[in-house]
Amino acid sequence: MNDDPTPRSRGLRLVPPDPGDPQPRTTVTGYRWQSVPAARRKTGKNRGQLVADVAGAAASATSLTVLAYGRLAAMHGALGFIVTDYLLFLLLLTILTGLSASRSVIVDRLMTTLLSTAAVLFVGALALIVTFTFWRGHAALAHGNFWTQDMTTAGPLSPLSAGGISYALIGTIEQIGLALLITIPLGLACAVYIGEVSGPVARFTRTMVSAMTALPAIVAGLFVYAAAIIGLGLQQSGLCAALALSIVMLPIITRAADVILRLVPQNLREAGLASGASHWRLVWHVVLPTARAGLVTAILMGATRGIGEASPLLLTAGATNAVNPDPLRNPQGSLPLAAFDFVQSPEPAMIARGFAAAAALMLVVLVFFTAARVSAGTSGHASPLARRLARSGSARDSARFDTRHAELAELAEARSGDRTVQAGGPS
Repeated sequence: MNDDPTPRSRGLRLVPPDPGDPQPRTTVTGYRWQSVPAARRKTGKNRGQLVADVAGAAASATSLTVLAYGRLAAMHGALGFIVTDYLLFLLLLTILTGLSASRSVIVDRLMTTLLSTAAVLFVGALALIVTFTFWRGHAALAHGNFWTQDMTTAGPLSPLSAGGISYALIGTIEQIGLALLITIPLGLACAVYIGEVSGPVARFTRTMVSAMTALPAIVAGLFVYAAAIIGLGLQQSGLCAALALSIVMLPIITRAADVILRLVPQNLREAGLASGASHWRLVWHVVLPTARAGLVTAILMGATRGIGEASPLLLTAGATNAVNPDPLRNPQGSLPLAAFDFVQSPEPAMIARGFAAAAALMLVVLVFFTAARVSAGTSGHASPLARRLARSGSARDSARFDTRHAELAELAEARSGDRTVQAGGPS
């Protein structure tokens, strides 16, 4: 009889009964089942075969494309050559993989190739944009006056040693700061409401927030221009620009924060409610701290969307080349508007200033992103600042608990003394 009739994946096999076993677990045939360790499944890939398949498919695809473009067809163009080469590469890779692998492996390898290609294209496009912007604007970025002067004393024909974007840099920082002061509390409060409160109003609010994420920025500028500047008589200023940016940023922050808050594990909420905490205290002390890193990401998404908008600022911020540190009155410049104005000039110096203004805008976003990440930490890991704040808060709570414990001990001792006196007094 076969000693191992069952598949090894079951982890069992039939063995003859042991005569010394007082209570043998036997089958009908007198054999018993015995557990055996299942063979470990190999999930790793054959790297050598994978490299050979990819290299062979790439070389063959390139050769066939060169043959098709040079001998068989009158085709030309770099883009067509690349697309044809890539499609042939995918076809040949599928054929080579199918010679020694199953269908699931073929699909896995094709999807891995497609996703890797998409990632390379995305990173390459991003690197190309950043490199091209800094390369076209490096001549202006190298001058110190570009960061410290405004354009009141410089014109289109002025050299790069005169004029700068200080007025636009100050305006952008103030406008995005005011917009964040408006959108952070409103966006997070709205996200908590639509995530923690059930009902038709919350569902309607979520639908409107989702619809407003696709709101064109120029519509926000037109609304603020009609409601605040024409309706209320306000001046074109940094405040009006911040209001327009807030309308653009608010639905993005709210929608992203709502998604992040929904990812907080439900058992944490249940544990907080089981401990006797109220709903608002549960949200404030459990839900929001748990989702801190994700909420910072949501705020960054809204801020980066608003900081690069130029269309709403055309109607709300006004036009000026001078520094205006007061965002409540008079027009105020911004980096998107400065870049838009500079690149429209046919003069090489002004075009270099435009690309340098765009590069400065990217540097502002980078500084803002780095500061937010350092202060908030990453998902699952608190930042050093957050850890210090947590330790100081724990120390304060421990001191408060010790003080309260001492007060309760003194009160219990006093009450015990009073009962002793009453028990020993006259009846």
